[in-house]
Amino acid sequence: MTQDISHPTSSRRERGKRALAEIDGEAGHKVIAALADIAPDFADYVFEFPFGDIYSRPGLDLRSREVATIAALAAMGNAAPQLKVHIEAGLNVGLSRQEITEILMQMAVYAGFPAALNGLFAANEVFAARDLAA
Repeated sequence: MTQDISHPTSSRRERGKRALAEIDGEAGHKVIAALADIAPDFADYVFEFPFGDIYSRPGLDLRSREVATIAALAAMGNAAPQLKVHIEAGLNVGLSRQEITEILMQMAVYAGFPAALNGLFAANEVFAARDLAA
């Protein structure tokens, strides 16, 4: 993805929709759809801020941004659904399964073994689902 936030005809929402589609694919669209009944405005916030503003910034490529996101979500220890979405996103932007596994193992040092284990189990579920879909 070309990360150009300065495009004059591109709104935050438009940039965010493009970024979400490229990064998260179907998993991202499921998150947005799940918000439709309860908080449709929040879906706009998701498009605009994280994807339209942050992910679309220059300075880091999408691969690097997903490394940081996977590590942060795993370290939190309470965001398994979002972690799974971003493990998918990591695969979508070029991370290998081995790299994702190493990111999650690294979390044992800084976030503890439970966070690393939970992250590895989440990754295993994502990898297995991908294998079934293939």
